[in-house]
Amino acid sequence: MRVGSVVIYRGAFNEQIRWGNNDDPRPLLTIGSVYIVSDVEVHSWRTKIQLEGYEGQKFNSVSFEEI
Repeated sequence: MRVGSVVIYRGAFNEQIRWGNNDDPRPLLTIGSVYIVSDVEVHSWRTKIQLEGYEGQKFNSVSFEEI
């Protein structure tokens, strides 16, 4: 994923949120909805993304599918 990518939120499990201390997207995002990536933070074992309109929130990239 890169900045400007369009992604679909596919949902998240507790383990995906805890891994790397990610923010919980479940109360904020709607499964199946489309979002735009505004920042990407790559780590050795995980990638966190931020979405336009959700600044300050970092989500596990595995919860999203790039389209």
